[in-house]
Amino acid sequence: MERTAQLITPSAERSIAYDPPGSPPPLHARAARVLEGNWTGASTVPSRGLYPHQWSWDSAFIAIGLRHLSPLRAQTELETLLSAQWGDGRVPHIVFNPSVPLDAYFPSPDFWRSSTAGHTAGAPRTVQTSGIVQPPVHALAAWLVHRADPGLSRARGFLARVYPRLAAWHRYLLHRRDLGGGGLASVVHPWEQGMDNSPAWDLPLSRVTPAPARSFRRADLDHGAAEDRPTDLDYGRYVRLATDYRDGGYADGTGGFAVEDPSFNALLIASEHALARIAAELGAPGTARHARAERLTAALVERLWDPTSGIFLCRDLRAPAPDGRGILIPERGVSGLIPLLLPGLPRNIVRTLLGTVSGPHFGLGTTTRLVPSHDLLGEAFDPHRYWRGPAWFNTAWLVERGLRTHAELRQADALRESVLDLAEATDFAEYVDPYTGEACGATGFSWTAALALDLLHSDTTVTADMGFKGGNRR
Repeated sequence: MERTAQLITPSAERSIAYDPPGSPPPLHARAARVLEGNWTGASTVPSRGLYPHQWSWDSAFIAIGLRHLSPLRAQTELETLLSAQWGDGRVPHIVFNPSVPLDAYFPSPDFWRSSTAGHTAGAPRTVQTSGIVQPPVHALAAWLVHRADPGLSRARGFLARVYPRLAAWHRYLLHRRDLGGGGLASVVHPWEQGMDNSPAWDLPLSRVTPAPARSFRRADLDHGAAEDRPTDLDYGRYVRLATDYRDGGYADGTGGFAVEDPSFNALLIASEHALARIAAELGAPGTARHARAERLTAALVERLWDPTSGIFLCRDLRAPAPDGRGILIPERGVSGLIPLLLPGLPRNIVRTLLGTVSGPHFGLGTTTRLVPSHDLLGEAFDPHRYWRGPAWFNTAWLVERGLRTHAELRQADALRESVLDLAEATDFAEYVDPYTGEACGATGFSWTAALALDLLHSDTTVTADMGFKGGNRR
């Protein structure tokens, strides 16, 4: 019997032996029930009501947690996503479930028109997807899933099947999306970076003419409070950007929004390290990929590190600048802390980032228990509105892993405990108020349950498990 079934199947004997009458089930069993309830048979939805399809980076995080319940299901999660990959290598940010009504989510398949508008870019004909992407966590997830049960992985040829797709995905990002010419991948829509309405996007979005409000209907407000969600103005601009990208045949480099983001690129670097480990497992040398990851780390520092702010910043490539390199956007967000995940950061930058995460701008361990998504002292900070201040569990997981990478074990342990406590207390909320821990958005959220499981079951060593080469530079 799969571990998932063992955890969720009611058992009178187990109730007597392990769960005194009236006591709540343990956290791992509750998390398993969330993932079972959101499982569709081939993949896991983020939440049944608000997000009824398969999302790209959600599935990567979900697989990382699922590996502790059912490595087979974790492998299937990633294989289902990658089966919708486009011919040019992109992994779409949504894979649509054809049994879900069109009006259950916007933008729906009839908006993206992937099989027709994306024909030149090699969109699949047999499944409907969006045309944009999300952060490349997938190779890292695949490596962690493999390590959960190497015997099963080898018997099924899991890594051999996903490696060519992951390599094509990275090639797409490193070549088609190097819009700034400095080696880093760019995002062409705020949804691609995953932190949809971050204040970091306010400046580049201000140049975008919003689509008329009457031209679309937001399904998200049927499931979430308006004060917790992006504004109608933001949504109008999202729709305009997506429409222009679609009508241009999903060709890269022509739109008015192009941003180099530190989190997106840090996850690409982490996944490049993991892809090197996957190559080695398959009998190929991984040294070139490790070297590429180190070059990308150097480019990340050169292009996005801001010593004055003490954090990595986003670079707006479309903003006028004398040198043609665009400008750094002066907004501190959690995205700028995610590079802590990387073992190759210079020691002085690591020390500064550690001071920033625990200092007044993010307050981790003093005023906040989880890392807020935006600068506590910033004018745009809002503790409840989506990515403009609330704390998210996936970014907490990434920062926790980053703290361990650099041997900051006391802080990592405290953050781990906060993630587990708040996941349980909020019924696996989508995100929380960083001060009070109050649940926001959906509950029964899949990546919250999955990453809580991972922190429950993972050991406290990071570098080998995450696929990094050697230790950190301390």
